[in-house]
Amino acid sequence: MTREEAVVTTTTARDATVISLHGEVDEDNAPFLARALAQAAASGVPRTVVDLSGASFVDSSVLHALLDAQRAHAAAAAVLVLAGPLHTAVRRLFEVTGSAPVFRMADSVAAAMAC
Repeated sequence: MTREEAVVTTTTARDATVISLHGEVDEDNAPFLARALAQAAASGVPRTVVDLSGASFVDSSVLHALLDAQRAHAAAAAVLVLAGPLHTAVRRLFEVTGSAPVFRMADSVAAAMAC
């Protein structure tokens, strides 16, 4: 099985920062995600959307970065929304850890812009 290279990209659209994950995101590249999330929380932009639809796998280091970002966004009076659809392995992480209720989630980036 070939590992799919991870990519974390950031764009700004309609009063929101959109951080997109692609591939298998784990402890090797979670610091890039954490840095992007911290910058988004500090930017003054009122909404950050994390597009997880392109992530085929995420591990607990990604969950840790998302939990830290949730706290930072709340402190900055900004909204953090996770957008899908989620791949089975990604959905499973939220289910196994019981962390899904901590996050605002949407079925798509478009829905995340409005919720």
